[in-house]
Amino acid sequence: MKKHNFNAGPSVLPQIAIENSAKAILDLNGTGLSLLEISHRSKDFQAILDEATALFTELLNIPAGYKILFLGGGASLQFDMVPYNLLNKKAAYLETGVWAQKAIKEAKFFGEVNVVASSADKNFNYIPKGYTIPTDVDYFHITTNNTIYGSEIRFDIDSPVPLVADMSSDILSRPVDISKYVLIYGGAQKNLGPAGVTFIIIKEDILGKVERKIPTLLNYATHLKEPSLYNTPPVFAIYTCLETLKWIKSLGGVKVVEEMNIRKAKLLYDTIDNSKIFTGTVAPDSRSLMNICFVMKEQYKDKEDAFMEVAKKKGMIGIKGHRSVGGFRASTYNALPIESVQALVDCMNEFEKENV
Repeated sequence: MKKHNFNAGPSVLPQIAIENSAKAILDLNGTGLSLLEISHRSKDFQAILDEATALFTELLNIPAGYKILFLGGGASLQFDMVPYNLLNKKAAYLETGVWAQKAIKEAKFFGEVNVVASSADKNFNYIPKGYTIPTDVDYFHITTNNTIYGSEIRFDIDSPVPLVADMSSDILSRPVDISKYVLIYGGAQKNLGPAGVTFIIIKEDILGKVERKIPTLLNYATHLKEPSLYNTPPVFAIYTCLETLKWIKSLGGVKVVEEMNIRKAKLLYDTIDNSKIFTGTVAPDSRSLMNICFVMKEQYKDKEDAFMEVAKKKGMIGIKGHRSVGGFRASTYNALPIESVQALVDCMNEFEKENV
């Protein structure tokens, strides 16, 4: 039976990226060595790193003056590295979910934090609007997509101060005007690759403005001097990122991927909106294309477990909602085929027909 992988992360990857990565584990490009045992100082790995960097730059149209880093530690380490390197006196944050809250918590170790707006009052089921970004801060930090709650900022904010974004779960899902940001970071394990590597897109001239001393490994300047190679990088994870970037280019680029994502999300959201038993949990104008959250309507709450069992039997993996929201969550990342969304929709329609 075909499995439909709706996991929120680590998540579905392009099949060709998985296959090519598996081949490289056995023998990297005819070298007689496994990808897992090559030196990160070798010409073979340097070629992988260079190609991944070039493709990332091409696909996101990253302008001059920016550098790409592939580091360890996950996005959670960036919650500390960002303020360590950029927060001199005060920073502004938008609170849109658990990951934004974690970033805010860490930033408070380094200076004053101004939470300009929050959607905590409604369990993060919307993206705040109408807030004012203060001009007396070192930077403004946003989390563009909220995996737990299913909300997303799907446009590039015009900020009067340097803009920083955690794009862990929606990078490469739509075109981005990189020039509006000074730093974008994220864990790779949604749209880019497997767990174990973090990407950072950083504008070089944003550094060197804080008064504190920064430990060597936590200093972005250290990694810019020897891009992604100051210490041993996650070689395998970077290779799989490269294979995923190749796949995106083969499809026609990020704009084509965005069109695919819009079609997938519309198919599922239309089914939810027209359903007699399912209902969405997020304000329509804040809905994510990456993580689609829904629950049973109140009078059908007792049937949630039954639907979960039916879905599992039909090959649906990872659709249980986060405990903070309940119900169901379908993560429709780039590599998820529309056939999987259709299979979920068919399952929902069949269940509704039998239970209404």
